[in-house]
Amino acid sequence: MTHVDIVIPKPVCKALDLLREAGFEGFVVGGCVRDFLLHREPGDWDITTNALPEQTKEVFSAYRTIDVGMKHGTVAVLIDDMLIETTTYRVDGEYLDNRHPSDVTFTRNLREDLARRDFTVNALACSKDGELVDEFGGMKDLNDRVIRCVGNPGERFAEDALRIMRALRFSATLGFSNR
Repeated sequence: MTHVDIVIPKPVCKALDLLREAGFEGFVVGGCVRDFLLHREPGDWDITTNALPEQTKEVFSAYRTIDVGMKHGTVAVLIDDMLIETTTYRVDGEYLDNRHPSDVTFTRNLREDLARRDFTVNALACSKDGELVDEFGGMKDLNDRVIRCVGNPGERFAEDALRIMRALRFSATLGFSNR
């Protein structure tokens, strides 16, 4: 693992601490990590955890929670006026409509969760202490300014055709190329 000097907002640190104190893992994940590493202000901060949705709600019982997508493992928690989406590690089922998985299976394995993500630069996770989990070469792609799919691009785009537009949007807004 690589160490990065990430600055995580206090409410997100509080959420990560509460998960850890309850015996669960918790990482900031996806676009907030990508944006921070690109020296851009993250628009929001998402957490991924091995806590199941009901366990997540229990961990944050002292705070307002919103069942954003319980069947997909997502619970939003409001801490100090910041809404933080916290999602259980998951593996997507089959994509029957080229947009949404038919089901999701919760997993206890962070790597499995990261493997289902669209692009390597969005498959980065980071602990509160700055330990970066980069299983798919996202840091190299950030440095090379490349948008690359996690796994087989044909499979990723067949799962969710909107990912093609996301790749183009990322390329345009970040000044990257596509591979």
